[in-house]
Amino acid sequence: MHGFFKVTPLDTVFRHMHRFGVMDMETIPLNQANGRILAQNIIPESNYPDFNRATMDGFAVKAESTFGASEANPVYLTLTGNIDMGEIPAAAIQATETMAISTGGMLPEGANGVVMREYATEVDEITIEIVRSIAPWSNVITEGEDMAAGEIVLASGTRLRPQECGTLAALGRHRVDVFKKPRIGIISTGDEIVPVEKKPPTGKIRDVNTYTLAAMVENCGGIAKSYGIIADDADILKKTCLNALNGSDILMISGGSSVGNRDMTIEAITNLPDAEIMVHGIPLSPGKPTILARSGHIQVWGLPGQVTSTMIVFDRIVRGFIDHMAGLNPASGTTDLCVPAFLTRNISSTPGRTDYIRARLKKEGNRYLADPILGKSGLIHTMIKADGLIEIGMNTEGLEKGTLVNVIVFK
Repeated sequence: MHGFFKVTPLDTVFRHMHRFGVMDMETIPLNQANGRILAQNIIPESNYPDFNRATMDGFAVKAESTFGASEANPVYLTLTGNIDMGEIPAAAIQATETMAISTGGMLPEGANGVVMREYATEVDEITIEIVRSIAPWSNVITEGEDMAAGEIVLASGTRLRPQECGTLAALGRHRVDVFKKPRIGIISTGDEIVPVEKKPPTGKIRDVNTYTLAAMVENCGGIAKSYGIIADDADILKKTCLNALNGSDILMISGGSSVGNRDMTIEAITNLPDAEIMVHGIPLSPGKPTILARSGHIQVWGLPGQVTSTMIVFDRIVRGFIDHMAGLNPASGTTDLCVPAFLTRNISSTPGRTDYIRARLKKEGNRYLADPILGKSGLIHTMIKADGLIEIGMNTEGLEKGTLVNVIVFK
């Protein structure tokens, strides 16, 4: 396999995304839907709300009846009733009439506005003094103003948050169709790796990547499963991969993706059923020795062994593939959150690759500063201290202190 290593441009890497399908659909109770990805368009069959309702306590009126009202020139209306929330008004109102109404109450026929209580005084049991005029439909949510019948309220591919779950509840959708969560198998490789519960002998390290990757998988809506630590043995790695493929939609192999006699990942992947190596090497720092392959319809990733490299590759590349397979609409919640900030020091870069520099954000007055955190890719504390990443493009030799950059905030 020596000599296979050849970088693939980032835009080409992302073109492979659409060679992989999307997860099947399942129906779940609404109380389990938060964080899931919607697998159907939500279209109300009727307007919501299906009646005109008050947005505050006050008096339902025909707005035109209040025109010109002021403290010096009040308008007097006849009180004909009271409307509580959930009640149907007993009668319509005329231009000279009003009804007391509670927040959420249904406006009576003839009413097109609500006068706030602080601008109305009960002169006697049947007379209300109005000292402020209102425009038509003031303090009212009109029928269908929130959601109109026949229109797409939530599109397939939307990640459901509390507000979307509330919308589904308002529409009576107590069960919802969502895409199944991708099952993502994780294998950690290397003779130097030992389980986290053991004290590493000299020259060995604990298995950091399995737990880091599992947490990142769960953060983006996948189901992580570890298939253990595999020593540098291509046959054992292949057997473990075959086992993992049976229960995975995506397989991630951490370590063994760079060029070297002891790196068995490429050999193991190549010997999987219906295997194809799509990418071996990305012009990215850190994270250059990344593999993207497939075994049948299953994605197989070979990720760097250094934890920081693995995390950055996952955040900037792998997450997008998982989102695609999970059914997430690219226009729905996948945009990076970027904070403009001024660099606190010079940053060097090597042309021909995209560099990602860890950075801490600091507020200074009404602006943010981006403080680069420099360190080798095996230093996990650099990720703990960082709030996000600064991207330096392939054709840039570096950035000077004081440059305004966008810090890509970690999700």
